[in-house]
Amino acid sequence: MENNQQPQVNFITFILSLAGSVQIHLGLAPNPADNKTEKNLPAAKQTIDLLDILKEKTKGNLTKDENELFEHVLFELRMKYMELSK
Repeated sequence: MENNQQPQVNFITFILSLAGSVQIHLGLAPNPADNKTEKNLPAAKQTIDLLDILKEKTKGNLTKDENELFEHVLFELRMKYMELSK
């Protein structure tokens, strides 16, 4: 892939992008804008809630792989959020 080409965007990359945003808000990954690691639990919760809404709205329209990934991502993000918000 050349430097000026963007990776393919599909539903799975979209979900993983949102999950990455949650990881940044949970302080598990640095913010790519400033390379700082900070917790923002309300923003993490909001993005998890958005993923949950998206999961509900796409029910019955996902491939088996998309559905399994979605379930796994949401479970992991919820568990990490609960652990860090104690």
